[in-house]
Amino acid sequence: MASRRSLLVVFVLSLIAVSPATSLTCSTQKLTNSNLYSACLDLPTLGSSLHYSYDAANSSAAVAYVATPSKSGGWVSWALNPSGTKMVGSQALIAFRDSSTGAMAVKTYNISSYGPVQESKISFEVWDMAAEENTTDGTMKIYAKIKVPGDASKLNQVWQVGPSVTDGTPDKHDFGSGNRNAMGTLDLVAGQTVATSGGSRTKKKNIHGILNVISWGIMFPVGVIIARYLRDFPSADPAWFYLHVLCQVSAYIIGVSGWGTGLKLGSESSGIVYSTHRNLGITLFCIATVQIFALLVRPKKDHKYRFYWNIYHHGIGYAIVILGILNVFKGYNILRPGEKWKSGYIILIAILGGIALFLEVVTWIVVLNRPDKTTKPYDGYTNNGQSRQEPLAP
Repeated sequence: MASRRSLLVVFVLSLIAVSPATSLTCSTQKLTNSNLYSACLDLPTLGSSLHYSYDAANSSAAVAYVATPSKSGGWVSWALNPSGTKMVGSQALIAFRDSSTGAMAVKTYNISSYGPVQESKISFEVWDMAAEENTTDGTMKIYAKIKVPGDASKLNQVWQVGPSVTDGTPDKHDFGSGNRNAMGTLDLVAGQTVATSGGSRTKKKNIHGILNVISWGIMFPVGVIIARYLRDFPSADPAWFYLHVLCQVSAYIIGVSGWGTGLKLGSESSGIVYSTHRNLGITLFCIATVQIFALLVRPKKDHKYRFYWNIYHHGIGYAIVILGILNVFKGYNILRPGEKWKSGYIILIAILGGIALFLEVVTWIVVLNRPDKTTKPYDGYTNNGQSRQEPLAP
């Protein structure tokens, strides 16, 4: 029993030693002049914390912000936003190591727009600014005293961490969910911070991701596999045709829903643009819509142009599958869910690819050994308006 307890103690101590920045709560952090701060809060994201003491007599507060830059040599920031809840309009204190002096510095920034920041005065009074860096665990601390703007029981605070500083200017931060949700309402009187709409936005993003993975990333590829391979098996006729139509139409409806949620999220995130992901989404919606409505102008089964319609239909279908899978991975890189979700999708796509490869071999064997192969350039469609697959058919 004693040996088990010893092992448990060693394990717990090793966890603390490996990740001190994330394992310590604000109440255990050591600060310069810690007696100045009567309360502290562990902020909801980025492993950050805020220590403070509010003086109602003169509406001032002593604050200490603690966080770890996203990379060595980066920066940390804490801000109040008198005019809104997001980054634009925030009056920020940003700390980093000054390359010219080698010392830690904290500077003020009026964040008036998205883009490169410039050192400037802020809208409320601030004094006794200082910054520290703990070289052991990589944390940085911002110390300051501020004249509290407005109602101390309802302040909009924003915090952030960044990867690097170039020529004395903090470079842009990452846009993971933790960064995007680093905002909240701070109550200096009651001593608490309440997350703003970040939680509901995260839910919307998760819904957007799930809808698009199911539609563009799974159902469309499955529908193509059904159409390309199962129609060459007599026992699957005509079930394959109805399964193909059901799968693709359902995938389109779900995909349009996911596309719509993406447009809504984009309209609520001014200044944050994922151009490639957005453009691929728009392209998918357009060509999938054309693909669905092309069924209305499909030539009759014995029409000579049916062959060319097939080429178009197959080509657009494969384009949707390729662009859909590519955009799913783009979405994973933006949303950054747990690694298990991305790995699970990779495994699923690998399984579908293996099934397609196996059926490709089997289908070619069936086609090459069929005694009734035709050499007509536009084979008549006899199975619910669809023909048997020919070698090298798209």
